Amino acid sequence: MSVKRINLALQGGGAHGAFTWGVLDRLLEDERIEIAAISGTSAGALNAAAYKAGMVQDGRSGAKAQLDTLWAEVGAINDDRLSDWLAALAPSAPILAKAMEYSPFFAAFDMTSRMVSPYTFGDIFENPLRRIVAGFDYDAVCYGTGPEVHICATNVRTGKIRVFTGEEISVDAILASACLPTVFRAVQIDGEAYWDGGYTGNPALFPLFLGHLPDDIMVVNINPIYRAALPTDPQSIQNRINEISFNSSLLRELRAINFVARLLAEGRVPKGSMKKVLVHMIADDGLMNDLSVATKMVPNAVVMARLKAAGRESANTFLAEHFDDIGDRSTVDLEKMFS
Repeated sequence: MSVKRINLALQGGGAHGAFTWGVLDRLLEDERIEIAAISGTSAGALNAAAYKAGMVQDGRSGAKAQLDTLWAEVGAINDDRLSDWLAALAPSAPILAKAMEYSPFFAAFDMTSRMVSPYTFGDIFENPLRRIVAGFDYDAVCYGTGPEVHICATNVRTGKIRVFTGEEISVDAILASACLPTVFRAVQIDGEAYWDGGYTGNPALFPLFLGHLPDDIMVVNINPIYRAALPTDPQSIQNRINEISFNSSLLRELRAINFVARLLAEGRVPKGSMKKVLVHMIADDGLMNDLSVATKMVPNAVVMARLKAAGRESANTFLAEHFDDIGDRSTVDLEKMFS
């Protein structure tokens, strides 16, 4: 059996990271795929750490189990029969998203986060993910073999990206990667303050350019790049601002990859002097366009069940249509993307 090695780039997006859970769950079932390295931000960082810890502990089945445990703690239902039943009874994704968005609980949370600093009331705004993240086996997450893991955060003072790798990865590093500045106080690491990595690398691709890693990078995208509908109400405007902001760093790196590919194709740089990166993307913009900032911020069992199922289906479609392209060519048309 021919095994193809790829790198994963996992975006952040709160509870929408359950889509990535589904993608990873499906990839783990295909023994023709080996993950060489993972770069993750926010929810992508949690997925990356769970994947690595489980893989080191008990191979593919261990990685699936660790991802299931992670999302069960977030609030997902891991019994497919029950989650399918709930999803079938629940309203459509747009209606469910609007109901959550206009609920009194979310409205109060949203207003508070805009008007009150997370520094006002001290520890009351401590990130609830700390308990979940602290449960990872960091000896396994930081283990020297297996997929390399890179966790992205934003240095508050310099505005630059910080990538935590190997033994640098810790509870605080992952919490820094997922630290929304209007909700949580900045995470302090070695005297520096960090916010969510999405502002500077969602996720960072450059750690995956190293020569010993494969040429293929598969981006699992959970922030829609394109929205046909013009946002007009305050919630959808703010949601689109966040999506554009959190996609901007990824698009810059993809543009750089496209530029290098053109230089190599035109013979303007010597072959071998720069790496030709092959880009693939797994996404479900249709579903993500139906969801909202509320479904990102407030974990909902029905939404996460649908996201996991959509992630599995999207990964399955990619494998069926593009497995043979891995190692040979990009399946994302970067020229068209930036034309």
